[in-house]
Amino acid sequence: MAQDTAQQALPTPPSAPARALLPLILPALVVGVGSSLLFVLVSSLAERLQHVLWTDLPNALGIGRYSVLWILVMLTATGIAVGLVVWKVPGHAGPDPATLGLEAVALPPAVLPGLVLATALMLAGGPSLGPENPIIAVNVGLALWLGRLARPRLPGSLWPALADAATLGALFGTPVAAALVISEALAGKPLKGALWDNLFGPLMAAGAGAMTTALVSRPTLDLGLPALGRPRWPDLLAALVIAPAAALLGMCAVRAFPYVHGAFRRLGHPMVALPAGGLVLGLLGALGGPLTLFKGLDEVAELAKDPAGWSAGQFAVLTVVKLAALLVAAACGFRGGRIFPSVFIGAAFGLCAHALVSAVQPSVGVAAGVLGMLLAVTRQGWVSLFTAAVLVASPSIIALLCVASLPAWLLVTGRPRMQLRADGTALR
Repeated sequence: MAQDTAQQALPTPPSAPARALLPLILPALVVGVGSSLLFVLVSSLAERLQHVLWTDLPNALGIGRYSVLWILVMLTATGIAVGLVVWKVPGHAGPDPATLGLEAVALPPAVLPGLVLATALMLAGGPSLGPENPIIAVNVGLALWLGRLARPRLPGSLWPALADAATLGALFGTPVAAALVISEALAGKPLKGALWDNLFGPLMAAGAGAMTTALVSRPTLDLGLPALGRPRWPDLLAALVIAPAAALLGMCAVRAFPYVHGAFRRLGHPMVALPAGGLVLGLLGALGGPLTLFKGLDEVAELAKDPAGWSAGQFAVLTVVKLAALLVAAACGFRGGRIFPSVFIGAAFGLCAHALVSAVQPSVGVAAGVLGMLLAVTRQGWVSLFTAAVLVASPSIIALLCVASLPAWLLVTGRPRMQLRADGTALR
């Protein structure tokens, strides 16, 4: 009787026939490859511009590339340049970036060129944001526009799902991240067919995006940290302490986010708010040094090369300055995402714990710190767990992180995240 009741409460949805899924393959492949190529193109152009701005130009002027003067000049100039794009370019580079997350947002085609330009300038200029949110928005907008033109009979909701998954696959270099994000988004929603049927097209697009990125640019999230062998009781204790502590630190920034955003919003004009934000970021960069600039993925690899190369105080300064820089960059109007800077913050926090307590293995400290920070900033459980795990590339870390995620999640669930509604209030 109990078994019959359980079966009635949780019916198994029927699987879709293969002929219903086969038409998704070609659109998914095209969207996956196209989304990855756009991501690689924007990233490559930003890297070349970054080399010009931060190497060629200061060398030609005889100025230290990471001197206090040049950091202040470049961050303020980046605020002016992005402010001009937001002010003058049609579409104003999209909506307020503080209101956007990883969810697919379909923007009109006229908005997309300005958003691409603002993102490339931001990535090259040094603000502490990543490319994920604007690149997802651009790919979703393009896929929806071109998809409706090319295949008008397919449902319109298909194209944003494919582009969102494809971009996540390209960003993380694996379709697993996209599958986890989509599965989390589908939780609690009525599904037509089995879960895997709903994941078929997006997973195909994510796989195509990940493979294209791997073939073209060969990215990796593995930091090359010392391998973690069989977990020990001290490792479990360290993870249980570091992940919630990192989540608490992240929640401090999340709590401050609406107030900082409101302060910049009251400046009233992008040509005031963005240069002011750039100047503040320049001051923070001068305080924290070059490692606290840019999106943070290359910089966190520098930290991981020599975990013993900095003192606990230095790691603490890097953590706090980068967190403040993320808060200001996300609040003042720069177009960018918050995942990659959060990875740097969490890694620096974990290495600070290692420097304070030598028994904390660097791999455990980094993974637990990134897990807690991402949970606080994104409120994406699967993405946080996945990102923290792949940074270490050790299967034994997964069990530790699953356990450590539970107390960290208790601290952040039901509380605001680093994303706002259109009226400036915090989103839970």
